[in-house]
Amino acid sequence: MSEGVRVRAAEPGDYESIVGVVDDWWGRSISSILPRLFLDHFHRTSLVAEDDEGLAGFLIGILSPSKPDAAYIHFVGVAPRLRGTGLARSLYHRFFELAAADGRKTVKAITSPQNHGSIAFHTAMGFTVTGPVADYDGPTVDRTVFERRI
Repeated sequence: MSEGVRVRAAEPGDYESIVGVVDDWWGRSISSILPRLFLDHFHRTSLVAEDDEGLAGFLIGILSPSKPDAAYIHFVGVAPRLRGTGLARSLYHRFFELAAADGRKTVKAITSPQNHGSIAFHTAMGFTVTGPVADYDGPTVDRTVFERRI
């Protein structure tokens, strides 16, 4: 991970800075899949990375209230200037530690089948890859599903 990057638990007030950069970081409109409720209700299980230039990255994670052995990573972003530095890997490992400390055994995530970078990243992180799963998020909305034991 890049020197000078500090990782901390997210706070509800981080929403504005995160939603303010995601469309730019992705190069397309993506903020609609990150509503405020994630930072309002899951900030204690989410992470924010900062450096001297501001927001460096974030991970929005959930300890499943319905499946006591599972955790879920909803959204992860790294500033383009810090991609390839290991920051995403570090955020994932921090979340794995947080989930394991709560007795979770698996971490899941999803992406669109066209997101080859995400599929490669999750594969390298030791996730099993399933899919694309047809109609996963409704009619014609296929997803690739990831799962990793921790």
